[in-house]
Amino acid sequence: MSVILILVAFSVMLAGGFLAAFFWSVRNGQYDDTYSSSVRILFEDDKPKEPPPEVPTPAK
Repeated sequence: MSVILILVAFSVMLAGGFLAAFFWSVRNGQYDDTYSSSVRILFEDDKPKEPPPEVPTPAK
């Protein structure tokens, strides 16, 4: 019976730790912008890539 009480106490402390970590992450802005990172790949870059340099052909 004492083992069950120790396990319950440990699980309550562990759940409290996860809850504290969640509140800490919310206060530090981890969940402020959930939209832009998921659609960032859908938008094109602002600056287009430069074309490859032309290779001169040898004269015949």
